[in-house]
Amino acid sequence: MRKLSLIVLMCALPALARDPNNPTWWDKYQYLIKNGESGTGAATTSATSGANVDVSNECFPQSETYITLNTANAKNLAGGSNEIFRDPMRAYSSSDGGKTWTGTDIPLPAAIGTNGIRFGSDPTLAFDSQGNLFYGSIVVFFGSGNGINGTEMSVAKSTDGGKTFPASTFFDFSGGSDHFNDKPMITADANPSSPFRDRVYIAWDAASGGSAGGGVRVARSSDHGATFTSVRADDPKGPGRAIGACPFVGTNGELYLAWNDYAANTIAFNRSFDGGVTWDKQRIVAFKQIPFDIAVPAEFSRAALVYPACDADRSKGAHRGRLVCSWMDLAGNGTSDIFTAYSDDKGATWSLPNAVTDQLPFAVDRFNQWLSIDPTNGVVNVSYYDTRNDTTGARYETDIYLSRSSDGGATYAANVRASDVSSNEHDCDGVFPCSQINYGNQQGDYSGLVAYGGIAHPIWTDSRRNAVTTPSCSRGLMEEVFTTSVK
Repeated sequence: MRKLSLIVLMCALPALARDPNNPTWWDKYQYLIKNGESGTGAATTSATSGANVDVSNECFPQSETYITLNTANAKNLAGGSNEIFRDPMRAYSSSDGGKTWTGTDIPLPAAIGTNGIRFGSDPTLAFDSQGNLFYGSIVVFFGSGNGINGTEMSVAKSTDGGKTFPASTFFDFSGGSDHFNDKPMITADANPSSPFRDRVYIAWDAASGGSAGGGVRVARSSDHGATFTSVRADDPKGPGRAIGACPFVGTNGELYLAWNDYAANTIAFNRSFDGGVTWDKQRIVAFKQIPFDIAVPAEFSRAALVYPACDADRSKGAHRGRLVCSWMDLAGNGTSDIFTAYSDDKGATWSLPNAVTDQLPFAVDRFNQWLSIDPTNGVVNVSYYDTRNDTTGARYETDIYLSRSSDGGATYAANVRASDVSSNEHDCDGVFPCSQINYGNQQGDYSGLVAYGGIAHPIWTDSRRNAVTTPSCSRGLMEEVFTTSVK
């Protein structure tokens, strides 16, 4: 199973649920009850850094990032991240195409019991066709000295482009540590002609400590996020070990879902043609070599997770309706690489996997990919962490790179560097070494990407400003949320 750091509770995984005494989250719990939260949660404004933008510009670390775009107003982008030293999720909003951003918190429910603690994790966001923004995450509840009390799903709604989130909807609570709601991903059906237009879907894995294993669940909302109804979307007779479920919507309201079935070692897939009420039989996008995660030098205290990121071509181009999925797997030299496959028959069959990256004559790690198909031109965009510019000789330094395909994922052009400064989360260059700033979460389990109008907007965790201090930020900014616009 996954190597978990002392702060990985912000990216909880199945091993966490199986052991209620696991110190990977217990250390954070103890930190909170002894020290309280670090930081104020006040509104923030972004800062520029070369050609990149520090979205969060906030004391203490943020990581595990997600981004989306309002197609009703393409200048409106929204993002999210985990807060590492604070309980709530962080939300970010831009009204000028990603040049400047503001930050705010997502509401949390009350803790359970006297002196209870709860925190949010795993950001995921989507706009519907009317410009409503939905922010999904999980909430984890801890008792006073008694371990985990339960988990539930959270979806917060914003009607002003992500500037404010007045309230959240909470659902599918699971008590105790036998089940653990984890790794949600959200989407909304914004297709004008869809019979399910503006239906909101969120998928996650209900990890289990029992012998029956956990399942993939999908919740749907037909009332703009006020209520959600969930069903199981994977084969209940199958292996039952899932992580990283990714829902996405086709051109006519078809709902698709891919996930990592780490027991069968496949990228699994299913589909629904009635708005998520019933599901077809489970299928396979691709077999793979890495079951769950892989240790890469750039992540000194965790490992890179295998998960799919998928999209449908909703453009008016030659490949309209094509489905494309991406994931990480082993390259021929034993390092990690990013692959895609596509389907032209609504996921019934898939092409052979294809590497999206420049194939270089030296070892390079690629991980934490995301995929977005530009609905205005059909270009497939894939972003990922990449160590090709490492100067340490040990593949510690990472950049964000972008791969693009103009033929529906069949071939990819030369990769484009999106970050203009490399990050080192292994050595944590600067005034404060890693041991002092507790970088345990590092990049998190994923990073985000959205593409529209010929512009790609990757978002990632960046440590270039980790040593920046202010009178109110004496320990430094640590990890920040960064983005840029790539034409």
